[in-house]
Amino acid sequence: MDEKRRDGLTAEADGIIEGRNAVIEALRAGTAVDKIYLQRGETDRTLGHIASKARAAGVVVVEADRRKLDAMSRTHAHQGVIALAAVREYAGVEDILRAAAEKGEPPLIVVCDEISDPQNLGAIIRTAECAGAHGVVIPKRRSAGLTAIVAKTSAGAVAHVPVARVPNIPSLLKNLKKQGVWVFGTAADGTTALYDADLKGPAAIVIGSEGAGMTRLASENCDFLVSIPMRGKLSSLNASAAAAILLYEAVRQRIG
Repeated sequence: MDEKRRDGLTAEADGIIEGRNAVIEALRAGTAVDKIYLQRGETDRTLGHIASKARAAGVVVVEADRRKLDAMSRTHAHQGVIALAAVREYAGVEDILRAAAEKGEPPLIVVCDEISDPQNLGAIIRTAECAGAHGVVIPKRRSAGLTAIVAKTSAGAVAHVPVARVPNIPSLLKNLKKQGVWVFGTAADGTTALYDADLKGPAAIVIGSEGAGMTRLASENCDFLVSIPMRGKLSSLNASAAAAILLYEAVRQRIG
């Protein structure tokens, strides 16, 4: 098999769709597309058509410089556009709340506030499934999505855990609070110690990004800012490790 053909098959397996015709056909066929990257500065009619068709379908469109597209490309023939296919359709937040109600359980939701590393997101989804969380919520922008890499890292958990995608995390948190869900954010300087947090009731656990933590507006919309005990010399944990610790403290309380 020649190298170009092998690269094309690898790209397909990873959910990468390259080139104008391939992306247009994917949109026309109703393929679940997570995100489309368009080369910045290119304004021809075909790319404009792709952008408008994508936005009409609710797909996130991101402008990127040629260097980024070249780095993402496997076929080296992206023609200024690369799409990332989603491995499954996104759920709605109401679907997650309904799933909890159908089980007769208080909702346990993980909210990922700008987790951009797909391996971290996959690990969080895997832990959420193992802990019996009812769903995961991510923002539409500045976040990894349900791509093949996320699915692989989740060890298949994406097939079992509803993942919703929302335009605005602070608005989501306000809405959850109106529906009786308590919002717990993770923060190194949190005023509530982990083992003092009451996670037995309806709870949303907010996990901030790998570097900066929670955004300011997300933090301001939390009911509690929870700190995890740090006994070593480092001051923070990986985002997926922090999620696991809070989720399993919720499990401990709920079965205790």
